[in-house]
Amino acid sequence: MASLVIPTVDLSPFFRDDDHQGDKKKAVEAIGQACSEYGFFQIVNHGVPHDLMSRALHLSKTFFEYPDEEKLKSSPGSEAPLPAGYSKQPKHSLDKNEYLLMFPHKSSFNVYPKNPPEFKGVLEEIFSHLSRAGMLVESILNECLGLPPNFLKEYNHDRSWDIITALRYFPATKIENIGNSEHKDGNCITFVFQDEAGGLQVRKEGEWIPVMPAQGTIVVNVGNVIQVLSNNKFKSVTHRVVRTEGRSRYSFAFFYDLQGDKWVEPLSQFTKEIGEPPKYRGFLYKEYQQMRMRNKSHPPSRPEDVIDITHYAIST
Repeated sequence: MASLVIPTVDLSPFFRDDDHQGDKKKAVEAIGQACSEYGFFQIVNHGVPHDLMSRALHLSKTFFEYPDEEKLKSSPGSEAPLPAGYSKQPKHSLDKNEYLLMFPHKSSFNVYPKNPPEFKGVLEEIFSHLSRAGMLVESILNECLGLPPNFLKEYNHDRSWDIITALRYFPATKIENIGNSEHKDGNCITFVFQDEAGGLQVRKEGEWIPVMPAQGTIVVNVGNVIQVLSNNKFKSVTHRVVRTEGRSRYSFAFFYDLQGDKWVEPLSQFTKEIGEPPKYRGFLYKEYQQMRMRNKSHPPSRPEDVIDITHYAIST
């Protein structure tokens, strides 16, 4: 099991002017297989400039090394649906990190740091590039699933709820090393790039597979929304972040999300059209996300009481 490696897919055929249908087909097939088997894959030649990714990580490190007094100047406002701005996980949380969260750059919810001065511009630029990467990967997933052209794009056309998060995970201690406890992502698609500290792990068949950091590589995983829409054809997989002693870990996570009033249920293409029963009952996306937020703010005392997508699963 330790020899398993998360697949890496080259997206360069999608950026070339000449016709590379054969190479595109190979990439689509590789991503489809990865989403079925792992729920995770990595992408290279994805259109996000490597130097921009490096600058974003460098500036986030500079920001997180500031005293709390400076960082707290960017604390979230009370009206935001998610804590846009700077936050630190509460002491009782199993997650040991601090983060800076941002909606699209025109959002009134955003609270930008004033320092370092160039950080705001880099955040907006990396957001824009990752948003385009999200639209490309969404179109590839659409093809992998055999859906009508632009089906997912039309279903999930509102990009105002996407978020990016810059994260710092604190060094591990002698008694605990969890930076982000095991979970599945509730959104559509997640994109992550991390520094050389690594620490991201994916669970497959009861074992934890490390996702080794590689410069210029972005890690992509399918969220619960895609799992439900595809009626489990594509998998949203449990993952976590493990910290190392003696150093912090820096990363960015971009959540290609869904508008809160969207209804989520298995699509007919994966149920009645092929004679398969739906594996989930439908739900309003914002209600599901509110339950997930309560998991974070008021962690249940028993692990079995944590709300996951199985909350909507139909018993067979």
